[in-house]
Amino acid sequence: MPDRLMDVNAYTTLDFAEAVVTGEEFEEETVAVLDATTDREDPECVRLRLEVDNATEKHLPVHMEELRLTPDQARTLAGALEKYADRVEQAQSE
Repeated sequence: MPDRLMDVNAYTTLDFAEAVVTGEEFEEETVAVLDATTDREDPECVRLRLEVDNATEKHLPVHMEELRLTPDQARTLAGALEKYADRVEQAQSE
């Protein structure tokens, strides 16, 4: 992705994920980088960052979204991801 705002390296959670950007008058399929991280020293929150590939996406300027989660929020999200991952795996195995 040109003009990337996020550093992508061996520690990036997902350096390639399918994404859909939806606006009032558009919907565009593209790729994205998704990373869960925290500060190495004295972390105050879990950061979940998403950056959509701006090489193919035509409607948004170069940008990155960042959620700052408390430990409880991060665990709630992790639990929901596990639950829905299990549901998708089960549906695919039928």
